[in-house]
Amino acid sequence: MLQAFQSKYVTPEQAAELAVKDGDWVDYGFGGGFPELMDRALAARKGKVHDVKIRGGLVIRPRIEVIEADPEQESFHYYSWHIGDYERKQQSKGLVQFLPVMLRSLPDLYRHHIRVDVAFVPVSTPDADGYCSLGISNYAWRTIFENARTVVFEINEHYPHLYGVDGSHRVHVSEADYIVEGEHEPLPQRNYKVASETDRKIAELVAAEIPDGAVLSLGVGGVPFTVASLLAQSDLKDLGCHTGTISDAFMTLYQAGKLTNARKEFDKGLSTWNLCMGSQALYDWLDAEPNLFHPDDLDYVHNPYRIAQMKNVISINGGVQLDLLGQENGETAGTRQLSGIGGQMDFLEGAYRSEGGKGFICINSSRLTKEGERKSNIVPFIPAGSTVSAPRTMIQYVATEYGIVKLSGLSVRERAEAMISVAHPDFREELLAYAQKNLGV
Repeated sequence: MLQAFQSKYVTPEQAAELAVKDGDWVDYGFGGGFPELMDRALAARKGKVHDVKIRGGLVIRPRIEVIEADPEQESFHYYSWHIGDYERKQQSKGLVQFLPVMLRSLPDLYRHHIRVDVAFVPVSTPDADGYCSLGISNYAWRTIFENARTVVFEINEHYPHLYGVDGSHRVHVSEADYIVEGEHEPLPQRNYKVASETDRKIAELVAAEIPDGAVLSLGVGGVPFTVASLLAQSDLKDLGCHTGTISDAFMTLYQAGKLTNARKEFDKGLSTWNLCMGSQALYDWLDAEPNLFHPDDLDYVHNPYRIAQMKNVISINGGVQLDLLGQENGETAGTRQLSGIGGQMDFLEGAYRSEGGKGFICINSSRLTKEGERKSNIVPFIPAGSTVSAPRTMIQYVATEYGIVKLSGLSVRERAEAMISVAHPDFREELLAYAQKNLGV
């Protein structure tokens, strides 16, 4: 079978020369999946191509070669849908431009509004019939490469082999114009810091709000992981997974016998996800038990109307700041882009529409600056230059170490009173003074 496609196999250097032209838009993908060989080969063409624009996002590897090779941006310009750690450092040097997006709308961007010329798609080794897995990053790859002029599959020997439901996570070698292979670095791992005492207090409050049979969407961070650890030690039963990013938090729940997906209204018995980021043990779990998962694209996983078909959807995410109306800044420090909104809005809306659903924004009430000064993370208003990532109309529950408040259905005055009640005590007086002057409290 595979012999029929041998003519598609080229070296990464050949693929970079054959596929990429001056002025092209090239897509690298999103999250842990990354076209490592093609990135290196394209970087080597610095000076031979011009005005090549690369899109990626949430890169968790230590470097992107097209950026490192071309700090003058003579040949390459890099754009990110979601700023990761490496991209954040390069952004401060002017080498990364941010592209705001709500992930559920990204497939339609590619279908109707933006151009993609070349897709570098990381895939697993093919089986005897020529099928490859999309490994740890389904993303919107099918939509992207079906709209691209040229498609390059990069075979990564470390990728887990799982094909999803009805082929939701597989591609065939016949769909590529070129195929490259070679030796890769180990898959990038995303680990969690040990939760602070404040994070643990917040997690305990949120965990108490979760019922048997709840379907979890856990963001990446200390509070969601701590919630999962607490649930693993609880008496809860038959928890489910429908999440943008599956992580070690869900593996912890599965190993404790809590994650069965038995009560989901669809994908019963399956953990549904779009991206996978975590430890090597997590990747090994996917490879060893592919029948436990339904990986799928953004259209399927991030659709709030599909999410709302399930009962008791619990969405847990973090934020940077919240104001007294409940508006959330989840991604910037002033004008400095820290991350992106990703799928937060998608799952907040899905939980909002779900019978029994709850969407939580979890945030430390305050923080200490490098100089040791305490600052409130609950502010009178989102300051100028910062982003309103989620509007007040979409924020349902806010959790700090001082409690949980439900904002949906409250008046402006009642919202302000609720937010002040979970603010750090050192700042409640000044927040109240602002609310009394401006919000009728």
